[in-house]
Amino acid sequence: MRIAVVGSGYVGLVAGACFADLGHDVILVDNDQQKLAALRNGQVPIHENFLPELLGRHRGQRLTFSDDLKETVALCSVIFVAVGTPPTESGEADLSYVESVAREISGGINGYKVVVEKSTVPVYTSEWVRRIILRNGSDPEMFDVTSNPEFLREGTAVTDFLFPDRIVIGCDSDRSAEVLREVYAPLTNGSYYQRSDAIPQPDRASIPPPVIVTSTKSAELIKHASNAYLAMKISFINAVASVCESVGADVNQVVHGVGTDSRIGPRFLNPGIGYGGSCFPKDVMAFRAVARESGYDFRLLDEVMRINEDQRQRFLRKVHSALWTLRGKNLGVLGLAFKGGTDDIRESPALFLVQALLQEGSKITAYDPAAMERAREVLPSGVTFANSAYEAAHNADALLILTEWEEFANLDLNRLRQELKYPIVIDGRNLYDPEIMAAQGFTYYSVGRIAAHPDGVSAPVLKNGKKA
Repeated sequence: MRIAVVGSGYVGLVAGACFADLGHDVILVDNDQQKLAALRNGQVPIHENFLPELLGRHRGQRLTFSDDLKETVALCSVIFVAVGTPPTESGEADLSYVESVAREISGGINGYKVVVEKSTVPVYTSEWVRRIILRNGSDPEMFDVTSNPEFLREGTAVTDFLFPDRIVIGCDSDRSAEVLREVYAPLTNGSYYQRSDAIPQPDRASIPPPVIVTSTKSAELIKHASNAYLAMKISFINAVASVCESVGADVNQVVHGVGTDSRIGPRFLNPGIGYGGSCFPKDVMAFRAVARESGYDFRLLDEVMRINEDQRQRFLRKVHSALWTLRGKNLGVLGLAFKGGTDDIRESPALFLVQALLQEGSKITAYDPAAMERAREVLPSGVTFANSAYEAAHNADALLILTEWEEFANLDLNRLRQELKYPIVIDGRNLYDPEIMAAQGFTYYSVGRIAAHPDGVSAPVLKNGKKA
């Protein structure tokens, strides 16, 4: 099939590359000439596993680039809209980019087209997109507007696209549903997985993936509800971690006991410094705004956001508990991206903490395997960027672990202790075992577990940041 993907951001670029790998001819459309030139020259603008391989495999062949949306629509039968929907000051999704694209699409309709919402949008967006296309003179029989939400995790987005848990198709006509079934046929009939050059299969993959066909409104809600629920799981376990610290329990043991319940499951029950990124904060606010507009006060989502913000403050109090005063302290920081496996720093709790520590007079030396270039653009000039985790730790009064990169969980502890001025590690991602750290001579603070000390004395960290 000939497919257009509008928007070469995170979702659009991954979707375009993956559709090409499924065997479709894809035109990726963007009005950013600099970005298009970089893509045509083979540059990969985001850190994402397997994406460079797919772009190198299909660029200039099955995957081409254009700045002419009207012409591209005329050439393609399916148009995926994957432009940004940033939050407004009130928390609602800004749909101005979606509206602009809808107006342009109408000028290229020269036969039956399926317009697909791939961006995360609130319910009723499909109706507005259809209305805008009609207002600009298109024949109602010549197009359908559908919803096909993405469920991509940064760091594993290509694998998530090609080995999805499910494919949600929100359509209000059988004709459009059939077209989208054809788009995903290489996955649903299993032919893609039989290829020798297919992306490696991850653990727990459902092959072939189930197809869930719903109305467009239901599909629009599925995306927001899914992300809000996952954010809720993270905030819930962070709240449990706070109780664990107060009573001297181990949150990892609690997580194991809760997560083995088949009704709950272990995924997203990872205590830490809170969620971030381009999806959860934005989507929780947008879903809350949709609920309020519909007449429902979704107060649970208010609490999810409050807990998430409080988790950052609790970590700052933990740093105070370990170091007392922060002015003039040299702190090593491991991790700037909002999660491991990506260079995305949007809404990163790590950046929030770095900025808060700078305001208190700390000196920061930071290292991240992928996100330092992006972080340089937003962090003050006072931050020093290191070339390795050990360089970040050199002569530091304490080392803070803020992102769960795999390499941070496998450091040489003997070397790390020698690099630090004082053997203090404050772990916001629970990458290490407190007993092992204490045995290695570290004073070790983590989330939801009692602080561990080389002398074997441990005490819970209470809400006010003081050790019991």
